[in-house]
Amino acid sequence: MAMAWDQNTLRAKFCHALSEMYKSEVPLYGDLIDVVWQADAKAVQASKTLGGAKAINPDDVLPSRHRVERHGAIRLGTAYELSTICRMFSVMGMYPVGYYDLSLAGFPMHATAFRPKTQDALSQHPFRVFTTVLRMELLTENTRILAQKALAQRNIFTPRLLELLDLVEKNATLTPAECAEFIENGLETFRWHSKATVTLDEYMQLTAEHPLIADVVSFPSSHINHLTPRTIDIDLVQQLMVSQGMPAKERIEGPPKRSCPILLRQTSFKALEETVYFRNTFDDYVKGSHTARFGEVEQRGYALTRKGRQLYDQILDRVNVDAAKNKLEGQDYEKVLETHFKAFPDSLSELRDQNLAYFCYRLTSNGEKLAEDGSMMAKFGTKVSVQELLDQNILAYEPLTYEDFLPLSAGGIFNSNLGNVSQSKQLIMSAEPDLDGFQLCLGTCVADEFHLYSEMQDESIQRCKHQLGLEITI
Repeated sequence: MAMAWDQNTLRAKFCHALSEMYKSEVPLYGDLIDVVWQADAKAVQASKTLGGAKAINPDDVLPSRHRVERHGAIRLGTAYELSTICRMFSVMGMYPVGYYDLSLAGFPMHATAFRPKTQDALSQHPFRVFTTVLRMELLTENTRILAQKALAQRNIFTPRLLELLDLVEKNATLTPAECAEFIENGLETFRWHSKATVTLDEYMQLTAEHPLIADVVSFPSSHINHLTPRTIDIDLVQQLMVSQGMPAKERIEGPPKRSCPILLRQTSFKALEETVYFRNTFDDYVKGSHTARFGEVEQRGYALTRKGRQLYDQILDRVNVDAAKNKLEGQDYEKVLETHFKAFPDSLSELRDQNLAYFCYRLTSNGEKLAEDGSMMAKFGTKVSVQELLDQNILAYEPLTYEDFLPLSAGGIFNSNLGNVSQSKQLIMSAEPDLDGFQLCLGTCVADEFHLYSEMQDESIQRCKHQLGLEITI
């Protein structure tokens, strides 16, 4: 049965409503959006003074999706919460992509990213939510018992939202009024609540093992921990955050600044200390505090192939070995990072020639003319390579944007907001990835992000093939 509502429109409206709600909860988030807009405007203006090929065309750099682009992050506690959030996001055309083993960063959690999967859907609205869930087997026994008890007593979904999910799965339709209800009720899943569901003593027990456990377990919702805007110049954003007195973290996570940006770079202002009320033994509320929500900014680069990602990981491993050996931090770490990453090619032609990144191919104006006059077959025969078409200025290419996440960068952001962590390290650091267990909780399989990028690249070549009427080989 065909869907009787527009998923892209629903996703856009939900993201906008969530952004407005979060802005009211965390005013500093609104200030951060202003900083990002200032930085982008300055970067575009500065590029114009360079002239020539280096000038940034705002229409190219800031497409319509850029201004609305956000990624959220939530933390869940149970398999039921994960499978239900999966149902909820699918109504908006968002599906689980990638598996992230966060035990590598010292967290008793694993994750996926719910996002659109096609280039068309991403171009219309690229809202994505990085979603983690507790791995109960990585908690010590007493903490696990407490966490399970607390989580069993909450429901982060409104009854009406659950009715709407049943309705859409049964009838594959939502009326405009039901879409509005979906947004209204869906927001409640992510709303901040200042009253905890655990006692102060229980909260302290959870925090002592790991602050993220307390954040997941202690509240009646899976409150949004950050809602991240995208920028074209994260280094400038970092400078503006510091100059405007925001409590910015010390360094930008991810690869160094490059001519050809790759993957993802992130920074943030540090987590807010927020007033929370905990129940005591008399079932009264006592005042306390909780630190979890922070403001993050990201700059998205190019999507790397498996070969490119292997090279990236190898270089990063060498950086971290050097940094650990020489106890490097701050600017010293940045210098080592930049030095080692000189081994990663930094031009579009090298990235393409060495199959390190994914690209989208299109006809040039010259190619369109040749396709229209029907002279392609006479010029090339029935089969031609991509390289020949590039050499003849018939095809052009541009890199695909990286739409996913880097778990170690996320770990750096999270850790910078946690302070000193006393945790059950042995359980966590000795853990193996558990993709099968995660997918069992999820109720479906996660998509492989490399496969999705490869499909996008192949589809672009197929479009060119159809337009030119030729067999095109890679």
